[in-house]
Amino acid sequence: MKDDCQQRIEKITQGFQDCQKVLTAIGDETRQVIILVLLQSDLSGKRVGQIAKEAHLSRPSVSHHLQILKEAGIVNMNRVGTRNYYYMSGNEERWKEIVDLVELVYESVLHIKK
Repeated sequence: MKDDCQQRIEKITQGFQDCQKVLTAIGDETRQVIILVLLQSDLSGKRVGQIAKEAHLSRPSVSHHLQILKEAGIVNMNRVGTRNYYYMSGNEERWKEIVDLVELVYESVLHIKK
């Protein structure tokens, strides 16, 4: 039982390390607004100006936050000529890591309740 708990804690610790960039990226309120705007587009994406207008943010702010979201692996960019289009990443493995981490924490909380 104690070994099971220790293994669970080790998995959660590793999960936090593996998902740190994503958790930091999605934890910011401005980036959450940008994510919501991008979720309303298709895979052809949206340009910075479009995102700024819909999110009621400045273009420099949107560019800065998009860079963080890209580095976290949850937003991708498609270049068409000189235009950049941003869209939510469909990387299932990345999103699955987050889901697995949250489920592991949830299972631990349920275990504590018992």
